[in-house]
This record gives sequence, structure tokens and C-alpha cells, in this order.
Amino acid sequence: MSLESIQNALPDYAKDIKLNLSGFMNETDMTEQQTWGTLFACALATGNEFVIREIESEAKARLSTEAFQGAKAAASIMAMNNVYYKFVGMIANEEYKTMPAKLRMNILASHGTDKIDFELWALAVSAMNGCKFCVDAHDKKLRDHGVSAVIVQTAVRMAAVIQATSATLAAESAMSSTPMAKAA
Repeated sequence: MSLESIQNALPDYAKDIKLNLSGFMNETDMTEQQTWGTLFACALATGNEFVIREIESEAKARLSTEAFQGAKAAASIMAMNNVYYKFVGMIANEEYKTMPAKLRMNILASHGTDKIDFELWALAVSAMNGCKFCVDAHDKKLRDHGVSAVIVQTAVRMAAVIQATSATLAAESAMSSTPMAKAA
């Protein structure tokens, strides 16, 4: 179980996605923890069971228990925050911007892993979920801590490829389970 299994599951027309997945194993800009935490948090954010399972097996082997839990926490908290803050940013009524969120977000301060890595994972998931406000907030924290634009871009590229992988596999599964496909 691995990224290789995911690549093998992708159809031929998704060759670029396959190549991008394999390229992540040669990334030198990010630490192993940043790489596998990003891949795992993004896999969780897709909700695709196969992608989650395959990446989880490698992430468990490559991450400390704290980092593994931190990546899960980043995906979880961003699932909530990205909806709320995207709403606040989209709505024309300015009153919502002045209201407290009243959502528990303690994990942002007490995730038990490297702060920079957690911020990177949260940013990647936020990019997948399309929350400009969370992306901006996490990018600012990362840049304030000296993280380069190259590392941020690498994490977002990973998010893009994991999202495309999940969407492609979900579409293939849906097409093979339609009544027309079964009749053919």
C-alpha cells in the first residue's frame, strides 16, 4: 500500500497526475515530516477511502505519532474553519465579520507537533477547500516564521494533485458502477 498503488489505480488519461505523484518522492524542499503530513492531511480532506488508506499506511511509517495525529487534527479543524471563514468572507453583510466565531479551535494552539508543519498542513487543506481567508492567515504565519514561498507552493501543489487523484478515482468508480457501464 503506497503512492505507487494509487498511481497504478489511476487511468491512463491521468498520466500527468501519476507523474506528479511520483515527483513528490523526489522533493527536496520539504522535510519528510512536512511531505508526509501534507500528503496525509490532504488525503483526509478528500474523504476518498482508497486514497486515505494508501497514504495513511506510508504516513504512519514515516511520521511520529504526534505528527500523524497533528496531520489528522489539521484536516479536521480546517474542515470546520474553512466553511465558517469562507462564509464570513463571501457574505456581503459586514456584521458577520464583527461577530465572534464561537467555535472551539483549541487544537490550533495545542496540536502536539511542530507549529510550522501544522500551519503548512492547515494551509494545504485550506487551499483544497477554497478558503482564501484561512490560506492568507496560515501563509502569513508561515512567512513570519521564515518559511519560503517554495515550500508553501510545494504543499499546495501536493494538495492539488491529491485532490485531482481523488476526483479522478471517484469519477472512475462512479462510471464503472452506473447501470450503462454494467450492461456494456
